[in-house]
Amino acid sequence: SGDRGKFVTGRRVGTGMRIEIWSDVVCPWCYVGKRRLETALAGFEHADEVEVVYRSFELDPSAPHHGTEKTLTTLSRKYGRSEAEMAQMMEGLVATAAEEGLALRLFDNVHTNTIDAHRLLHLALATGGPALQRELKEGLLAAYFTRAEDVGDHAVLRAAAVSTGLDPARVDAVLTGQEYAEEVAADIAQARAYGATGVPFFVV
Repeated sequence: SGDRGKFVTGRRVGTGMRIEIWSDVVCPWCYVGKRRLETALAGFEHADEVEVVYRSFELDPSAPHHGTEKTLTTLSRKYGRSEAEMAQMMEGLVATAAEEGLALRLFDNVHTNTIDAHRLLHLALATGGPALQRELKEGLLAAYFTRAEDVGDHAVLRAAAVSTGLDPARVDAVLTGQEYAEEVAADIAQARAYGATGVPFFVV
């Protein structure tokens, strides 16, 4: 989105701390932010007391479920810039991500809907807690940004979810229904209540 998000102060949980992160699986800054947080926690002596939970945020709820248009084209139209200008901006982001060890394929991505990806992230959280959810989050980000896969495609989503250990039957049930749609909507409503207009948005 080009908006790097921000931090707000929330609540301390028990003897540890919870970090809630509102983000989208098609947001490059969210992937960069995830890596930077992981790097920071790796050097923090109380990292085992920090719980990281991901919350849903849709950058474009109107995006098609099976996108075909390149994200570069979509963003150029959205911001009223030429594709050459937008490409130059994206090159800078690619370079920033590379500093975090991420090889982003921003010029190969398609503009796609992420509601189903978010519903699966809620399934992972409910099934295996924050650790499983983080594993799926990484898998979805990698699928979209490093392999340029369409994370609006149920086959891509199913592969990512099953590879983390989620039950295939539960994954299929979620993808073919509307389970966890209310949880996604609640996350988005909470983001608005916090005043979030861009992601990643961290509540510590």
